[in-house]
Amino acid sequence: MPYPAAMHDDDEVNGRVTLAAVAKEAGVSMPTVSKVLNGRSDVSRATRATVERLLELHGYRRRSRPASRAPLIELVFHELDSIWAMELIRGVESVARENRATVVLTESGTRHAPAPDWLPGVLRRRPLGVVLVFSTLPGEVRRRLGAAAIPFVVIDPAGDPDPDVASVGSANWAGGLAATRHLIDRRHRRIAIITGPEDMLCSLARLDGYRSAMAMADLEADQRLTRFGDFHVRGGFAHAMDLLEGPDRPTAIFAGSDLQALGVLEAARVRGLRVPRDLSVVGYDDVPLAQWSSPPLTTVHQPLRHMAEEAARMLLRPDEPGTAAHRIE
Repeated sequence: MPYPAAMHDDDEVNGRVTLAAVAKEAGVSMPTVSKVLNGRSDVSRATRATVERLLELHGYRRRSRPASRAPLIELVFHELDSIWAMELIRGVESVARENRATVVLTESGTRHAPAPDWLPGVLRRRPLGVVLVFSTLPGEVRRRLGAAAIPFVVIDPAGDPDPDVASVGSANWAGGLAATRHLIDRRHRRIAIITGPEDMLCSLARLDGYRSAMAMADLEADQRLTRFGDFHVRGGFAHAMDLLEGPDRPTAIFAGSDLQALGVLEAARVRGLRVPRDLSVVGYDDVPLAQWSSPPLTTVHQPLRHMAEEAARMLLRPDEPGTAAHRIE
């Protein structure tokens, strides 16, 4: 939508006139609009919604970073105790260090989105940008970060964000295909899969890759050999113990994460099976911990640190073309 006729090219005047126009149209004061932009809590929900809608309608964006903005990059997870979280932290930290910025870690929400109470805090902190490790990002979060001129990027090992959300992810379907083909090439025909949670797109993509590889080899993807795990050791162990019980067990298991694969290895030990003689196992992620497994774990490499580095660089060049979405092989 075109800007109001009274607007000028100068950034400062542009911003001031736009806010004045928004305040007048919303029937509120300029300080109220400023409170909305800065995430203040002393604004009613209805007023906030009206102001945010008008800011979006008029295409308002703060075009320059204020001098008071903290040299921070905020990295937000739903859990910080996962193995791959450390790889992502190292990647963001390396780029932040190059740009004389500090990384702030925040744990919030579920694997799908940050908790609602995170947003007012980040608007007050006003970091250089935010890296979010979630499968989705609610529209309100996107609108309010955008209106406050806080760039954000989703590191996306979990799904496929909307096309207008800047994101970095990996090729989950291709990874599932490669892992299963590796097992098929070693003459396995009864192959099980323990993928991730059923409500995460990365889990479904890896499962689709597995099914495609089985179909291409004219092998049946037995539904009894398909399990949805939780990407953690205990989940992999529990599912593998069940799969490996009885005479009709699989001869190979593709685990949708290295942690689940470690659980599978322990289940094989408990069941008295030798890996790889009695059971072949393939993991996913190639986290450093996997190199210490015995026997050594075959795994699909997911470039977590590289993904994090690219996400941080995208934050620092938000206006460059071609930064909408990256898929890293």
